[in-house]
Amino acid sequence: MTSDTKILHDKDIREPLFEFLEETYGKIRILEEKRSGRAVADVVMITPGLLYGIEIKSDADTYTRLDKQVKNYNWYFDRNIIVAGSSHAHHVSEHVPAWWGIITVEPDGEGRPDFYILRRPGENPRVNDKRKISILWRPELSHLLEINHLPGYREKSKAFVQEKLLEKVAPETLWPQVCEELFERDYTTIADEIAAYRRKK
Repeated sequence: MTSDTKILHDKDIREPLFEFLEETYGKIRILEEKRSGRAVADVVMITPGLLYGIEIKSDADTYTRLDKQVKNYNWYFDRNIIVAGSSHAHHVSEHVPAWWGIITVEPDGEGRPDFYILRRPGENPRVNDKRKISILWRPELSHLLEINHLPGYREKSKAFVQEKLLEKVAPETLWPQVCEELFERDYTTIADEIAAYRRKK
């Protein structure tokens, strides 16, 4: 990258990236800055059957925290992708596992982000179902109990409900349902939904 080349920052990349992902994957929903354990995923992409964790490393970023971030992403998501600025493009594959997808981004002739799929993501062998299902809120878990004809377990903990769903519902049924809950998630009503759930307990 030459000295007169525009440096793309995170804020320059996000919206064009989401358009690129929609063109590439079809039906998706994007959740930004989703806390996963002790780390925050830059982007969670929901597709009809899979959850993708996406880490953005712009030209202004370093690899300082990436090892810990990779470990966290691997616990929570079916597939993972790193989006790397051109200054990282030649070495990024050394910093993420072989099953991670790599998308490179650099400015085009007008300074706009231009994306290239360097490597498509593969199945994540380290995803932890207990951690993945913990992404759901309690009302979403309750809806999954209902549609799978399971007891409401209103006096039980969220962790107990998560365990029951993993135990009682076949994975090929459960995970598309989890994705559908995230497609339908409404951040404008969740406080009311949680309050209503607590009143019913």
